[in-house]
Amino acid sequence: MTTPEPADRVLSRASLADGSPTRWFDELYTAAARGEAEVPWTRGAPNADLADWVEPGEGRRALVVGSALGDDAELLSAAGWAVTGFDVAPAAVEAARARFPESGVDYVVADLLKPPGEWHQAFDLVVEIINIQAMPREFRAAAITSLAGFLAPGGTMLVSEVAEENVAPEPGPPWPFSRKEIESVAQDGVKLVGLETIRDGARYWAEFTR
Repeated sequence: MTTPEPADRVLSRASLADGSPTRWFDELYTAAARGEAEVPWTRGAPNADLADWVEPGEGRRALVVGSALGDDAELLSAAGWAVTGFDVAPAAVEAARARFPESGVDYVVADLLKPPGEWHQAFDLVVEIINIQAMPREFRAAAITSLAGFLAPGGTMLVSEVAEENVAPEPGPPWPFSRKEIESVAQDGVKLVGLETIRDGARYWAEFTR
């Protein structure tokens, strides 16, 4: 008996064939809300590596890229950060708001490839964990440029993606990152502070500042 292909693979392939690198995210969250699919990157808990890193925010502004169902954003909010969590999928933003109706997080719909202009150098902490890796490489340079643009002077940016050098190739998404791609976040005044592999070499964990 043939195992059905995961919904994220089916939807992403159709979306990309139509020239859209992000439409499938909302389609996947919508299907998951109907009980027809699973969102493979949601765990019902914050990212463990971010939880190990988290420090007091003291009211400083934080941006969570691809905030999904809100777990990472809520972790930072509880630590005192003034958090904006954005996702390209309206269904994800709606689900996060429903999960945390009393939350202080500002959950908004936005596109990393076309971000709001007022976010330019506006955040003291920017968190990007396993989102851009879901985009094919032809879209990544633009996404990384947007990402770098969010960071305020003196701020911290955390970036974690699947590491190409230590994983076996599989049909995407995700499409793992090369070390060069991770390092390319250091642009327009953003500087690489540290880069390591974690989870037995399966992921990169990089820290940047401006």
